Amino acid sequence: MNTTPTPPPPATGTMDTLMRADKPARTTTVGVLAFLRSRGIIVLWIVMLIVFAATSPVFATPTNFALILGAAAVTSIFAASVAFGVMSGALDLSIPGTAAFAGVTVGLLLNAGVPPVIAIAIGLAVGVGIGAVNGLIVLRGLNPLVVTIGMLAVLGGLASVLSKGIPVTGLTSLRFIGTDRYLGVPAPVYVVVILYVIGTLFLTRMRSGVRMLAVGGNAEAVRRSGVRSDRYRVLGFVLGGVCAALGGIVTAAIVTQASPAASPGILFEALTAVALSGLALTGGRGSLPLVLVGALVIATINSYLVIQNVQPYWTDVITGALLIGALALDKYTGGLVSSRLIADASSLAGRGRAQGK
Repeated sequence: MNTTPTPPPPATGTMDTLMRADKPARTTTVGVLAFLRSRGIIVLWIVMLIVFAATSPVFATPTNFALILGAAAVTSIFAASVAFGVMSGALDLSIPGTAAFAGVTVGLLLNAGVPPVIAIAIGLAVGVGIGAVNGLIVLRGLNPLVVTIGMLAVLGGLASVLSKGIPVTGLTSLRFIGTDRYLGVPAPVYVVVILYVIGTLFLTRMRSGVRMLAVGGNAEAVRRSGVRSDRYRVLGFVLGGVCAALGGIVTAAIVTQASPAASPGILFEALTAVALSGLALTGGRGSLPLVLVGALVIATINSYLVIQNVQPYWTDVITGALLIGALALDKYTGGLVSSRLIADASSLAGRGRAQGK
């Protein structure tokens, strides 16, 4: 008779207990990392406001907050331009050129006697046209960065040709969206609110917006599902062009003149605001309200530096550091979230195999 003892069954109960004990910790870690990636910018801004207000009585005044909102307004408009392009899967570097060309166009129309509303509409149409041209060229297989850099040079040159190389002055008729205040709040702030409300509703409630985000994430998968992805890539460029033109017009309204110079600083701050928001620079993911918070962070830092009499050169240093830090944090948290999710999937698979034995 065989007296060999029967091996005990696998201690699946103990394994399940350990897995269940480890699952909350993993879930919490993933949740924290995901929060930092998507909402950490809000926490950062709140902390900054508290610290800056505690260390500077001048900072925590209604007048200074109005100045911060006004300073963030222009950056927010250009940041929306960057965001629409990135969400659809391409970074548009022609934004400063579009802003300069649209601003000069509107300025010349106003000086020729065209009513402000019509001049602004034509300026926005210019942005639509530039965005459409960029998008259609990119669809031919050319690199978006190269195409938009070339368009930046073209538009900057055309703006100088139209204005004969000098700013178009005397644009006081645009003060209703520039220097005027309503209820003590600068006019550009209202422009930003309208833009971001419409943009957010478009991305979250309209089919075209949802599809544009999907194309930015995986254009080939969208195409295979039967949706014409090309039109949504062009749509991203068009929306970016409109926002860039709007930014150029509002800038001209604030300083009452339109400069033909395509300043790269516009793109630099806008891209930093987008990176701080946690928007994926590879496309397919992002939130316009968080882009707005990113612009507010930059304006808040700049305001505090001015109050503390810090040399303005440090603004570029800090903005550049924020851009690099935001990209590094996004890559780090994204990698950790992915590794945690893969680990959870592996644990579930191992648990299934153990129970099947």
